[in-house]
Amino acid sequence: MFTNLNARMRQFRQDDQGYISVEAMIVLPVLLWVFAAGWVYFDAFRQQSVSQKANYVIGDMISRETSPISGTYVTNARKLLRELTKSSGNESDLRLTVVQYDGNTSSWNVVWSKKRGNQTVLNNGDLSDYADKLPTANGGEQLIMVETWDMHEPIFDVGLSDFEIHTYSFTRPRYAPQVVFSNS
Repeated sequence: MFTNLNARMRQFRQDDQGYISVEAMIVLPVLLWVFAAGWVYFDAFRQQSVSQKANYVIGDMISRETSPISGTYVTNARKLLRELTKSSGNESDLRLTVVQYDGNTSSWNVVWSKKRGNQTVLNNGDLSDYADKLPTANGGEQLIMVETWDMHEPIFDVGLSDFEIHTYSFTRPRYAPQVVFSNS
């Protein structure tokens, strides 16, 4: 009986037909998972880059304004953000804030802040969170701070859950010394 079993085992070991099928069945799921994971992580980094570029576009757009900005302008800036990031519904938030540097107290103060979405407007007390991010400036100089939030939902479940992309940028006004907000 053992001789028969040993002969069968030897024959099985020496037979090389069908190994590629077995190897493919073992490797293919792993290969597909690696491909999906690469796709998901690449897409997450791509969306982060797209969100940051959209943020820069809005900051540059506002920095070139010489007339007062209205609430409609801020609403349309959010629509532009959604268009540039290809987001839908209410998953993109926008906050525009103009801050001014006070040379006497060496501090930044909020001139005005407007938001569209679920975020809150920025006030002077919140600027301490941005102290290390704000650049150096001269007394009376203003900066436009643009912040965006966008939810990213990965296509496949490869260990990366839904997350929020938060981007911010600072831009100096270009053609006027200040950017004014008007409620009219």
